[in-house]
Amino acid sequence: MIKLVYGSKGTGKTKRLIDAANENAINAKGLSVFITDTKRYMYDLNRNIRFVDVKDWTITGEDALCGFVKGIAAGNSDYEFIYIDGIARIAGKELKELAGIFFMLDKISSENAITVTITCSAAKEELPDFIAKYA
Repeated sequence: MIKLVYGSKGTGKTKRLIDAANENAINAKGLSVFITDTKRYMYDLNRNIRFVDVKDWTITGEDALCGFVKGIAAGNSDYEFIYIDGIARIAGKELKELAGIFFMLDKISSENAITVTITCSAAKEELPDFIAKYA
């Protein structure tokens, strides 16, 4: 399942994502990973959530992000939650150009029973159709 946290820049999307991650970590049966491109929020997360700053792994672009998420899912079947903060920023593209990664994330989440929660900097009416269906 894919979940979205959307809204204009500065509306608290990252805080809502962190709050959801921390709340889910309390009762999670599996593992959780929080993927972002800054260390700013590292200490706001429950210590049971694996924190990944993509800059530490030289992940730039949509293909690298896709491969990284696939590697997480393939490397350990115990992942229950994946959180991606700022998917367009990490991929280096606009939301309207990210149909491929959303297709891949939907497939990974369905086949592996992983809930993927993503932040998108856009108002609901600005979301492309392939993203809006998750809102």
